[in-house]
Amino acid sequence: MCHFNQDAPAADKSVSPPRHITPRDETHDSDIATYLNSKSIIGNSKLVFRLLNNPARITPTALNIGIHEAKGDIIIRMDAHTLYAPDYITKCVEVLESTRAWNVGGPARTIANSSMQRAIAAAYHSPFSVGGARFHNSDYEGNVDTVMYGCWRKETLEQLGGFDEELVRNQDDELNFRIMRAGGTMYQTPEIKFWYYPRASLKSLWRQYFQYGYWKVRVIQKHKLPASPRHLIPILFVLGLIIGLPLNFVLPLFATIYFSALVLYAFLTIIFSIHAVLHLPPPSKSMQSSSQPVIKSIDLSSSLTFILLLPVFLTYHLSYGFGFLTGLINFFVFKRKPSILVSSPTR
Repeated sequence: MCHFNQDAPAADKSVSPPRHITPRDETHDSDIATYLNSKSIIGNSKLVFRLLNNPARITPTALNIGIHEAKGDIIIRMDAHTLYAPDYITKCVEVLESTRAWNVGGPARTIANSSMQRAIAAAYHSPFSVGGARFHNSDYEGNVDTVMYGCWRKETLEQLGGFDEELVRNQDDELNFRIMRAGGTMYQTPEIKFWYYPRASLKSLWRQYFQYGYWKVRVIQKHKLPASPRHLIPILFVLGLIIGLPLNFVLPLFATIYFSALVLYAFLTIIFSIHAVLHLPPPSKSMQSSSQPVIKSIDLSSSLTFILLLPVFLTYHLSYGFGFLTGLINFFVFKRKPSILVSSPTR
């Protein structure tokens, strides 16, 4: 479920009610729509929910169903596991109209309920895990190559052919690539506020980023794209671990290089973990208007976050790298269809 955060800072708490809400990935009975409509009063506005069935139960088909059924001129994507500022819809529309961009959105701010989730959130904003993608930067405003969630004119999505329903993951990145190829732009502004709950366990984080790596290969294959360095580094890391281990027993010199590389990785992990902790907002300040206030001292909670960041960073790197490697083998070597393991939800 997605929720509007009534306590979040907002210049305007009035929200123009949309005519349609994009469908859930799973539907059970009509009581869900009744419940949503009973809880959908925001300020002086009333949000009207329509619950649409999504038999495929994956994100891109849900999005396309919502786009097809929508009667309005503007489509706003609002995913679950997220808190939205009361003026989220208003700001999306304002920025879309003022910038003339094809897709607009806000930076990915995070919020956490547990120590592990807080560590995963800290790594989520670190260039060591995400390669410096701008939508992870809470302060950045300007043109980007992708935004989280998104707001478009309906005619734009129709002209582009909607979301690619083959892509269980990365369907938003792939759509944004088609926007750029068609001459459009994406725009990000911190004025559009939402707070995303990242995964809360290493197991669910592994499944999520394994799928990201796997499906990124399919996007590269479909559009004949060169992979960017931030996509290649995790797989090079994984290949180095796999190939380097047996070579240690054959080439003594390589064993020294292999061990030195592992020490360097451990050192970088510690450095970036310290940096992530120092730039992580305390839980009580996670939804303040300032994006990422610096913690002046290391308290007990921060110390625990630092300890947890070590396996969290490793999970980010290994899961994406193994997913990318599996995708290369699946799509390029054996040319097989994806299995159920990379097509099911990870929450």
